[in-house]
Amino acid sequence: MTARIMTIYGTRPEAIKVAPVIRALEGSGKLDSVTLVTGQHREMLDQVNDFFGITPDHDLDVFAQGQSLNELMGKMFTRLDRVLADDRPDAVLVQGDTSTVVAAAQAAFHQDIKVIHLEAGLRSGDLFSPFPEEANRRLVSQLASLHLAATSTARMNLLREGTSEATIAVTGNTVIDALLQAVRAEAPFEDERIADAVAQGRPIVLVTTHRRENWGSAMEGVGRALRRIALENPEWMIVLPAHRNPLVREAVLPQVTDVANVIISEPLPYDQFTHLLSACRIVLTDSGGVQEEAPSLGKPVLVMRENTERPEAVVAGTVQLIGTDEQRIVDEVSRLIHDQRWYDAIANAVNPYGDGRAADRTVAAIEHLFGLGDRLPDFGTDETGTAAAPVDEEVAEALSPTDLASLTAIPAGAK
Repeated sequence: MTARIMTIYGTRPEAIKVAPVIRALEGSGKLDSVTLVTGQHREMLDQVNDFFGITPDHDLDVFAQGQSLNELMGKMFTRLDRVLADDRPDAVLVQGDTSTVVAAAQAAFHQDIKVIHLEAGLRSGDLFSPFPEEANRRLVSQLASLHLAATSTARMNLLREGTSEATIAVTGNTVIDALLQAVRAEAPFEDERIADAVAQGRPIVLVTTHRRENWGSAMEGVGRALRRIALENPEWMIVLPAHRNPLVREAVLPQVTDVANVIISEPLPYDQFTHLLSACRIVLTDSGGVQEEAPSLGKPVLVMRENTERPEAVVAGTVQLIGTDEQRIVDEVSRLIHDQRWYDAIANAVNPYGDGRAADRTVAAIEHLFGLGDRLPDFGTDETGTAAAPVDEEVAEALSPTDLASLTAIPAGAK
């Protein structure tokens, strides 16, 4: 007996996180793997599939410039409905919190197909931030038969909401599995400016920004902050792989295009991005995935958001929430540049998100769902299932919701 699992994804971050799972599913003798991409992102999605050697079985090709969330969702519902009816998988596996995830989960639920949610249980506590991701996560949690939580904090979020403990497995985050593979691969930089900066050992601030809730004036402030940082620190390079969304580019790029020590590039292929992440000294981002990846490489991370659904590294001291205020961004980056003791205090190679075995735990939990095998011990426990570092209930309670106001007082390096 085998179970047929359809992995559905549509964006670059999803592709990165499902790639190790797809490979592990293909290696299971108990599960049949089929892959479907919606194409919510297009070129960036294809780059990740190419790197990991994945050729999707189905491609819905829903991307269109400037379409609304409702237009995107309507397209996905219609096209998913037909594929699911024809293929009839035993379960769909979705990752994270995008429009692809919530559309796929609901379309599967409507056809009485089990939903497996990878990276379940993340919560910011604010339904509108990040938007629409926080709402998407909560919706999918209502439909899932198996919740694959990356950390014990995510597990506790689910338990607080009444999710059955028997349906939750703590796997670690598969982004660490993918990162470890990527940093081991050779990845020469195609952009000669980036290659030269890395080869010369120039100190680099790596910047990524794209969050919908930051569009407009907040993102314009980010651009002004980057300009000030660059002009005040000419020996440093700021590298900005610019998101392709025109609203992001229109807000940020006019502020920095004429600054000599700012490199604006196209989005980097995943392997090149991980090598740049390894080479930089400071990370300034509003990305969720980068918050998880950078601590593995010992990089201090400044997060331009008012809250985070990934609080573990904030508490560990390697990530700081700084919001989007222009002056605050300048001050916090400048402090890391000029205060070596402060930099050393938070540049800790501490990663609470994974150990490189999340895909194995994920596949074991799926096999167990269908009565085909046993689960592996949860991430963060020893072989007997005992927590290696028991979670303090009061600390766990304080982590949900996690916002700028509650975390700015936590000193870097605090445990």
